[in-house]
Amino acid sequence: MKLLEGKVSIVTGAARGIGAAVALKLAEHGSNIAFTYVSDSSAEKAAALENELQALGVKAKAYKSNAGDFAQCETFVNDVLKEFGNIDVCVNNAGISKDNLLLRMTAEQWDDVMNINLKSVFNMTKQVIRPMMKAKVGSIINMSSIIGIRGNAGQSSYAASKAGIIGFTKSVAHELGSRNIRCNAIAPGFIETDMTHYLKDGAGAEEFLKKIPLGRFGKAEEIANTTLFLASNMSSYITGQVLSTCGGLNI
Repeated sequence: MKLLEGKVSIVTGAARGIGAAVALKLAEHGSNIAFTYVSDSSAEKAAALENELQALGVKAKAYKSNAGDFAQCETFVNDVLKEFGNIDVCVNNAGISKDNLLLRMTAEQWDDVMNINLKSVFNMTKQVIRPMMKAKVGSIINMSSIIGIRGNAGQSSYAASKAGIIGFTKSVAHELGSRNIRCNAIAPGFIETDMTHYLKDGAGAEEFLKKIPLGRFGKAEEIANTTLFLASNMSSYITGQVLSTCGGLNI
């Protein structure tokens, strides 16, 4: 059974990693997909993903758009509405990390992380809620992190941005629940992606894994499965929640 047959989903930052896995999972369940990438270096991967999604029998289109830029988000969402007709699901996945000890962190590094990780969630949510309110239905899913819950040395900017997403998610859930629009967050643990390879392959990887009750790093598909649940009617009575998909790291 396909859980999202005929729906339209937006996924930001989907050229690779968790974003690509989410786009594929939602498409496997019948959703049409509009997704973003931001750099020219990702254009080839974005085109390949677009073809892979279309091969699943859904409508799919890649858009070069910076989720951290309000005007670009406005243009992107308007283009999606023209092309796809409506928006049922918005997955705010775009994110970066510029880890550094606070003593060495520059204001530019802080601002870059805040713009891409946190401001992008405001930018996109602000744009998609109007068509969702008109349709009286929608699911907004914000990609936070376990680091936004527990913090981590050398990641103050990343932790602050991801913690901000949680507060934003809960507030939006309060505001839009009466319009049948749900807003939830996912807090991934350490997932095997390009961003975490240094942890998995580093000298201290074995000791690090001992902190995770399930004893392994997560897979991008496992985050995609959580996203599918929150996007579908299987979670129709869930809003304002943070699902920690972290192998037990948060207990």
